[in-house]
Amino acid sequence: MNLSLKNMRITKTWHEAHKESLGFGSRLADSVASGMGSWKFIIIQTVFVIIWMGLNLVAFLKHWDAYPFILLNLLFSTQAAYAAPIIMMAQNRQNERDRVQAQSDYQTNIEAKLEIEALAKRLDNIEVEKLDKIIAMLQEMKLNSSK
Repeated sequence: MNLSLKNMRITKTWHEAHKESLGFGSRLADSVASGMGSWKFIIIQTVFVIIWMGLNLVAFLKHWDAYPFILLNLLFSTQAAYAAPIIMMAQNRQNERDRVQAQSDYQTNIEAKLEIEALAKRLDNIEVEKLDKIIAMLQEMKLNSSK
């Protein structure tokens, strides 16, 4: 019988449930933090800075941000002022996700341990029953052979 993975999944994972419970601001903060922590962002920002500086250094008519690039520094300061708390919010949520995952893993381990202990007891009972039957058979054989 071939059951698809979709049919077999009855409940959502804790990660899916947590992701769906996030509000718009939390999802936005996570996206911004994820984007700012990527090589793509670093490369795009580096290209932007090189173009900005290059255009201002070679501008013949008008420098909108002449050396030492005070407007560019203001842009970076503003970006950092907003980026730091957004990244902190995302990190706090990641810490909470890690705690939830650790608790879930711990609970799974406890349940698995209880199942293993129950199986071990059942195996012990089966072994005892087998040994009792073997002993009974040997005693019966001994009685039959002594007659």
